[in-house]
Amino acid sequence: MSAAAFGVPADLGRDLERTGRRALVVGVAGLAACAVGAYLSPAQFFRSYLWAYLFYSGLTLGCLALNMLQYLTGGAWGLVIRRVLESASRTLPLLALLFLPVLLGIPRLYEWSHPEVVARDALLQHKSAYLNVPFFIARAVAYFALWMLFAYFLNKWSSEQDQSGSPSLARSLQRISGPGLIVYGITITLASVDWVMSLEPHWWSTIFGVIFIGGQGLSALSFVIALLVLLSKREPLSRVVTPGHLHDLGKLMLAFVMLWAYFAFSQLLIIWSGNLAEEIPWYVERMRGSWAYVGLLLIVAHFALPFALLLSRTLKRRASTLARIAALVIAMRFVDLFWLVTPDFQKEGIYVHWMDILAPVGLGGVWLAAFLWYLRKRPLLPAGDPHLEEALAHGRH
Repeated sequence: MSAAAFGVPADLGRDLERTGRRALVVGVAGLAACAVGAYLSPAQFFRSYLWAYLFYSGLTLGCLALNMLQYLTGGAWGLVIRRVLESASRTLPLLALLFLPVLLGIPRLYEWSHPEVVARDALLQHKSAYLNVPFFIARAVAYFALWMLFAYFLNKWSSEQDQSGSPSLARSLQRISGPGLIVYGITITLASVDWVMSLEPHWWSTIFGVIFIGGQGLSALSFVIALLVLLSKREPLSRVVTPGHLHDLGKLMLAFVMLWAYFAFSQLLIIWSGNLAEEIPWYVERMRGSWAYVGLLLIVAHFALPFALLLSRTLKRRASTLARIAALVIAMRFVDLFWLVTPDFQKEGIYVHWMDILAPVGLGGVWLAAFLWYLRKRPLLPAGDPHLEEALAHGRH
């Protein structure tokens, strides 16, 4: 089957281009407003920017990881969303550029970056070999270099596979995905420690990185499900996406909902039962005052409600309902990251600054514009993949 059969039709291409332009305008306007906010309240700007950045970087890296997971394990579910996963992973250079404000905000975000603070704190002195500004920046550069390296080869070989259909490329894509997932797991664990856990450098958790991995996978899967439902209303995906494909993706989203909840509860159970003075305060801050209601919202809307809805076979096969569940989970991913980051700065209770709204809007507009631009450049299905016909037949069955 030729790649042209699954190319982006002219009318869909125009709609994607128009949506991308609008997203870019909104994104630039949002970031411009935040730039004014950075001048008026620098500390608040960096806090708002950090948690918003964590969502879009997590979404992108989750797509990269899901793509590698599908190459490694096989399965019809991954072929209908592969182009979405690839287009998201190709925004990594943009995210590397957008990481610069986080680097500029190190003195405002991380107390371990101040020598006078470290000099008064024995624990920070002990951690200073790892928690220091030059090493922090060097690690960030290494993370992005590795992520972009794997994304580059996955996209390059997939594009070549569309042209040639060579079985050797399928084997190469599978061989690189195994080491890629290992590198992803290690780098995300370290990045979560660097960018989030070190906001409170006296606290630690051995499962923190795994929680981020589960959350990134859930963000990515929810995003691609919502987008796939929209794209399946138009040619060429309207001919190939079936309730069977949605059912498979819904089951996978249910698994990620349970994984995220299991990891988050495991961390709480271990720390709470240990009852150590160094660990408990992190949860105490998030379980008192108005922050407790955010935690309750996460239990209900991030786990219990999606879990109950996704148990239904009928709802997983109903496109509009599955898209709404995915949208709910995406909203809760924003709330979860806000709950993870903001209490380190606002221990007295919830306070939503206007930059907490405009930062995710601005970053999201720019990211979405780049994503849609990449999505228009390639066929919407991997025509050269030797398993494509089998995947399409599986969905019809």
